[in-house]
Amino acid sequence: MDIFQITGIGIISTIIIVILKSMKPDFAMYVAIVTGIVIFMLLIGKISAVVDLLREFSVRVNIKNLYLNTLLKITGIAYIAEFGAEICRDAGESAVASKIELAGKVLIMVIAAPVITSLLDLIINIMP
Repeated sequence: MDIFQITGIGIISTIIIVILKSMKPDFAMYVAIVTGIVIFMLLIGKISAVVDLLREFSVRVNIKNLYLNTLLKITGIAYIAEFGAEICRDAGESAVASKIELAGKVLIMVIAAPVITSLLDLIINIMP
């Protein structure tokens, strides 16, 4: 199972980070970043399988590509913003992490605007 591999990588890197923090704090941060990237790379195959499944389902039920693409972009922005913010927090920069999270939220609102507009148009057309 992949979770055992990911957990093993996480535990080993945590031990290395704890040891390095006392000797070379800069290297500890690099190990944390590389660990996050390695775990993300292990998950890309799973993510692409889910995206393919969603695309196949959207074709079957005739959902516009705009909605599915928007949903995938929003999900991607949320994960990337969270990943970046956590790296900043690990480095002791919580102020920068907060700014990354704010930027992610704003970008999600910008990308979601066309879908929200379509939904509001639909509601207005249904009302007498």
